[in-house]
Formats: sequence, C-alpha cells, structure tokens
Amino acid sequence: MAPRAIITGAAGLIGQYLVKTAPRWAPGWDVTGLSRAELELTESLKVEARIHALKPDLLIHCAALSRTKACEQDPDQAHCINVEATAHLAQLSQDIPFIFLSSGEVFDGKTGWYVETDEPNPINVYGQTKLEAEQAVLKNPTHTVIRIVLTAGTSEASDKSFVEDMCRTAKAGKDVTLYADEFRCPLPAGVIARTIWELVDRKQPGLYHLGGSERLSRWEIGESLLPWYPELQGHLIKGSSRNHVGSLRPADLSLRCDKIQRLLSFRITGFREWLAGRSRLGADLWDYLDGSP
Repeated sequence: MAPRAIITGAAGLIGQYLVKTAPRWAPGWDVTGLSRAELELTESLKVEARIHALKPDLLIHCAALSRTKACEQDPDQAHCINVEATAHLAQLSQDIPFIFLSSGEVFDGKTGWYVETDEPNPINVYGQTKLEAEQAVLKNPTHTVIRIVLTAGTSEASDKSFVEDMCRTAKAGKDVTLYADEFRCPLPAGVIARTIWELVDRKQPGLYHLGGSERLSRWEIGESLLPWYPELQGHLIKGSSRNHVGSLRPADLSLRCDKIQRLLSFRITGFREWLAGRSRLGADLWDYLDGSP
C-alpha cells in the first residue's frame, strides 16, 4: 500500500500545484488534497477525526489566511487560522513528517537576502502569526518549515496568485501600481511544488528558505510579465513605497536559499531567467510539470 500524504489548502495556489505534480514528482505517494470546503481547519474535533481516519504518513500544510489586509482587519481570525490550526495539525502529526509553508514576512525587510539564522522581526499581523506558527511547528525536531515570499502561477479560480490579481485589475480597466523600491524573489508555484516533493525524499527536517535567485523590485517583476500578459500594457504604474497607505509592508524580502539548494537535484533560478527559459522552449508559461528552465 502506498504511503499517504495529506495536503491542506488544496484549493490554494501551491496546494493545487502539489496535488497536480504528485504523479510526476511523488509517484510513490497516495495524495489526498483537503480544501477549506472539505475541512474547516479551525473546527478542531472535525480535524482530529479526519486526520485519524485518513492515517497519513506525511502532512504538508499550505492552508492559511494569507492576505495581509485580511489579517490586519481581523487579527483574531488570523491567529486562529494561521497559529492555532497549524499548532493543532503539528500536534496531530507528531509521529510523522510535517511540512509547514511559512513566509519571508517574518522579517522586517530592512536588510534583505535573509538566511535561516537571521532574527525574525515581523511588522504586520500576517508575519507575526506566521512566526508564532513556525515556533509551534519547530518544537518537533522531525518537522519542517519552508519560508517563501511571492508565488506566480495560475489557479483554477484565477484568483490565487499575484499575477492573476494584476491581470484581473488590468482587465477591469484599472491601473496597477508597482513599487520600484520594494523587493522580492518570486518563484513559480510549479518550482515550489517540485522542491517540496524533493525535500520529502531527502528526509532532512528543519527550517528552510525558498525563493528565486534574483532580487527584483515589484516594478521589475511587472515589466518581466508584459510579454506574456499583453492586457497589462498601459496599466502598470511605477510607484514608491514611500507613498504607501495601509498595513506595513517589508521593503526587501529577498531570501538566500543555499541551504535548501544543496539538497535539490536542480538549480533554483531567478524569475526572469525562468521566464526566458519558458520562452525558449515555447512551453506554456506555468506548465505544472516543469521545475526549471
């Protein structure tokens, strides 16, 4: 009988890619994806009963309240979903591998190119809840935390990635303001999924950073997508975080990924290099079966 893997947040961007890529990158696993519609993770008794019934050999926890604005508007809900539900799942998985997707938002963004040993200092509710969840997960030395930053790709409902958000806004005839002084290291969801499945095979738990090898401003990211999304033409506005209104946003969340790179069979590229590779191959942009150029 094949070992069973449970993926929470299966309706989310990375969750969808993990389920879809399993036949290629994790052929030995029987994968069960759970969306919020199938299991509300804040209902502890139902969660406990479902986990015990499924008897997983691995749990990959992708579900979260990940919109920064939503977390600021309802910090209690953010804590319930991001911290309490995560801690409960980690406890239920105390005897099996547990992988938790966290965020570079645990840092304040003042320096950039963060490594795993740098001291976190979240400046918004989302980052704080992710940090608290990390601390609960890493109490178990057999468990793993992977920090990511900005994920590209396409979802079934076309409403999960930053790329989809930009295109939806542009198609509505509105402008998209992108800060030239806010930096990230984006990766396609397919690359993240392949990395996670390889990490499962390596059996090396702990804390890891995962991001593209290229530090790009939000403006540079938008410019790099123009050849693929003509609907963005004329709708991208170059802006500055100095004029930002709303919840605090870290200026630079570039991550160094040397630790996880040493475990992988492929090289983690920069976002623009990955896009160029897609262009050379003439492949569908977010082909979920592909891991790197």
